[in-house]
Amino acid sequence: NHYVFAPLGPVQGTTSGYNSGGQRTDPPSYVGSNIIDKFPFASDANATDVGDLSETNVQRQSSGSSSSSNGYVAGGSGTFTYPVAGARISVIDKFPFSVDGNASNIGDLVVATDFNSGNSSSTHGYSAGGSVPASPYTINVIEKYSFSSDGNASDVGDLLNTVYRHRAQSSPSHGYASGGGPASKNVIQKFTFASDANSTDVGDLLSDNDIPGGGNSSLTDGYVSGSSPNGNVIQKFPFSSDTNASDVGDLSQGRSSAAGQNSGSSGYVSGGSTFPPYVSANTIDKFPFSSDTNAADVGDLTQGRNDMAGQQV
Repeated sequence: NHYVFAPLGPVQGTTSGYNSGGQRTDPPSYVGSNIIDKFPFASDANATDVGDLSETNVQRQSSGSSSSSNGYVAGGSGTFTYPVAGARISVIDKFPFSVDGNASNIGDLVVATDFNSGNSSSTHGYSAGGSVPASPYTINVIEKYSFSSDGNASDVGDLLNTVYRHRAQSSPSHGYASGGGPASKNVIQKFTFASDANSTDVGDLLSDNDIPGGGNSSLTDGYVSGSSPNGNVIQKFPFSSDTNASDVGDLSQGRSSAAGQNSGSSGYVSGGSTFPPYVSANTIDKFPFSSDTNAADVGDLTQGRNDMAGQQV
């Protein structure tokens, strides 16, 4: 007998999850990190340090995307001392999945931004929304960059309104942006990969969530996990229809500002921060896509960090 297996989507890995950049929280200073961590999907284990991003102590609050062969990190900002923010950057970094190594700068975003979200189609990476240093301080731009050749991003559409700190999900055909502030705190919006176009409002999260935890994607559903302060709810919404999210479980540790990674069978929520006190977490949580249930703590990052970019292969 011959069996045909459906391919995984653009954001379901089979081997490893990655956490790139982020920040170590030690108020009043917030120290950026350039570390690339990797952890296995085949077993529950701690992450290992496998490389560095191109910008030393900078790329915190960046967006992450994944092709079949490389991880991407776009935008971000530098170390800062509250209330003075770090400088936003436009760098698009790329690092290989085939070997453990450092990232290289392969292009730039149209707008230097941080707190942006990252989506992945089969051919392109996307950066949507984010924070900028001048009024109105947030943007609604959707940018995309090619996986097949190194180069700058292009402006291909707009989100419903300016937003930052939101979380991204990707179906095989659409990119999603969920929650965030200052205005779209409970909105789930989507945009198509097939053409360059604006996003549309397709549903609501359970409540306002201006600082979500992680964003995850199975082949059929999008997930938003955690919130500030110390929220632990895992929410799920379907890709097949435009509808609201539902409560399907809890994280092992309530937190916000985490990164999300996806295998074919499970969602991972890595790092993040608790408040109060404001402390970076090193927890790697895992929850199954096949059933609605709580997440389990399955490992640790090499150091506690929040506002990282997530990738998978």
